[in-house]
Amino acid sequence: MDEVKQLVTDIKSGKLKPIYFLMGEEPYYIDKISDFIEANVLAEDEKGFNQMVLYGRDVSVEDVVSNAKRYPMMAEYQVIIVKEAQDLSRTIEKLADYAKQPQPSTILVLNYKYKTIDKRKALYKTLKKTGVVYESKKLYENQVADWIRRVLASKNYTIVPKAAQMLVEFLGTDLSKINNELEKLQIILPKGTQISPEHIEENIGISKDFNNFELRHAIGERNAFKAFQIVNYFAENPKDNPMVVTVSLLFSFFSQLLHFHGLSDKSPRNVASALKVNPYFVNDYITAARNYPMKKVSEVVSTLREFDVKSKGVGANAISQGDLLKELMVKILA
Repeated sequence: MDEVKQLVTDIKSGKLKPIYFLMGEEPYYIDKISDFIEANVLAEDEKGFNQMVLYGRDVSVEDVVSNAKRYPMMAEYQVIIVKEAQDLSRTIEKLADYAKQPQPSTILVLNYKYKTIDKRKALYKTLKKTGVVYESKKLYENQVADWIRRVLASKNYTIVPKAAQMLVEFLGTDLSKINNELEKLQIILPKGTQISPEHIEENIGISKDFNNFELRHAIGERNAFKAFQIVNYFAENPKDNPMVVTVSLLFSFFSQLLHFHGLSDKSPRNVASALKVNPYFVNDYITAARNYPMKKVSEVVSTLREFDVKSKGVGANAISQGDLLKELMVKILA
């Protein structure tokens, strides 16, 4: 995120590069940087003749280069944006010759999503000398809640840790999806609001009481009644609560619990650092560790591996996802 801020700052101050090669698994920042260049480098009256959007599936590298070598009309720069540039992956190395001596009056932006170019080859090495290469990496799940907090803080909002975790568990690590939901909340809620689980439930439709976060909490406390309430809700709403996601999140939780048992320093600060969790959730692990000795945790991890396979239809074709979840709860809470 700091690298993105620096790029935006440089562009705002007129420190422009002739090529911006934006690549990587996470498309969110690729789109953000590209959209910022598209909106801000040229004045509105310059864009008609000097700004062009191409699509990788419709052009060749030679077409891109040919357009990049044109001169701007009544403007200092022309901007050429190649969207879905990953469709040119088989021939993208041909861009290396242009990258050696790019047209100084052209700002060429390539959005190369979901993959990266080979860093050992000429194109990457040349781009590093003459342009900008930005790699947008996927965030780990344990980093997304903090990303949500920072994005909201920049817009003068705060968020309760549980609410952020609800978004992560429901939407995963797709930053574009999460940002869309955050923008909806910003339209509805006034600046300065602390976003709560109730706001998430009312405006996004994620139940604050019946979700994977609450299931994990109930299991950690060995609250069988609450756990089965949630599992029954999941069984009635399987599309919104796929078992494969629940099993994956529980596997992550019990794997962290295994790590917790192995820590010599179980102070809250060290636990949060070692498990890479928000300090707000440390007590969940302390409570769960009391209820699940290391031997039991190992058994649960093994059981979750077994049910992960079953949740994908292997060896359990005739059993509903709801019944599988109930069977899983019985084994975990036994």
